[in-house]
This record gives sequence, C-alpha cells and structure tokens, in this order.
Amino acid sequence: MDTTTTPAPASLDVQATPLNPVRLSTAAVTQVKEVIKAQGFEGYFFSIRVVPAGCSGLGYDLNLVKEAKPNDHVWEQDGVRITTDALSSKYLLGTVVDFVSSVTGAGFKFENPNAKSSCGCGTSFTT
Repeated sequence: MDTTTTPAPASLDVQATPLNPVRLSTAAVTQVKEVIKAQGFEGYFFSIRVVPAGCSGLGYDLNLVKEAKPNDHVWEQDGVRITTDALSSKYLLGTVVDFVSSVTGAGFKFENPNAKSSCGCGTSFTT
C-alpha cells in the first residue's frame, strides 16, 4: 500500500481539529468503506497511527481494528469510525488522507503539514 507524504494542497477543503486530527478525502472514505464491506469488518475502526519506520524515522500504520485502545482519540467522519493515539495525533494534526489510483498502483496518500521531509521512496517522513 502506497503511503506517500506530501504537503496539503489548497484544493482539498477539509479541516482538522485537535479532537479530529485527521480528515479523510471523499475517495479515502469510499475506499475504507469498500474494504470494510468486502472484508466483513462492519463496526470496525479505521486506525491511523504514526510509528517508527523507514529511513526518515516515522511512517504511517493503517489498520482496521475491532476496538479502539484505551485513551485513543476516536471520531467519526461520513460513517467511518477513526481512531488514533495521543502521540500520533500530534504528528498528524492537520493531515488529509486521500486515496489515489493510477496505472502504476493505488494507495493512501498523506498530505501532512507537519512533515518537513520524506525519504526518497516516500514511505517515511521527519518532522
């Protein structure tokens, strides 16, 4: 799954708040719902976390989880229940997650205003 990091474009009109640090684009919401339905994971949360990864130090971890962890931030957007931990929220504040598809592949694309740089392959970032 492609998880590239780029600065947020002005064309996506979504807002994030400390209680909802990440916003999903319409394409991302559609993709998450399709995966949940196809895998039979109705009622699951879309978990977005920042984890140690890659040559730049930090990466994104996406999962469908049955339950949020204690003390997680939990919110809903367009019928998708989203969860992340407090530390990840700090790295993710203002991030827009999009889903893109092209002839070379498809995946989630992170537009994170906190990412100062990313590695050459685009899978990890620094703040």
